[in-house]
Amino acid sequence: MNSEELSSIVVKGMEEKKAENIILMDLREVKGAVSDFFVICSGTSNTHIQSIAESIEVETKKTSKEAPWKKEGFSNREWVLIDYVSVVAHVFDKEKRNHYALEDLWGDAVITEMVNNS
Repeated sequence: MNSEELSSIVVKGMEEKKAENIILMDLREVKGAVSDFFVICSGTSNTHIQSIAESIEVETKKTSKEAPWKKEGFSNREWVLIDYVSVVAHVFDKEKRNHYALEDLWGDAVITEMVNNS
């Protein structure tokens, strides 16, 4: 499975739990990028963030048999990162997302706002 297909599955996992403001960042042409894609979304509470993150893992496992290489943030649930190497999912609470501003940090990426977001 290529990184573009995997990123679509991650988006679907986010959408299943009504994640907000989902964006897909294509980093393939960005020099020094750590991954092909970042998929970023926001949750409305710690419980919602955990639910979204779990949905991402379930969807990727079910559809692609991919397991995360690394995951972080499940204990505080303010910023959960699920790293599939070529695709990294970021599930933020709104305050942390604004603070870290990955969209600005990786400003050379091609950014696609996903439709049908809450």
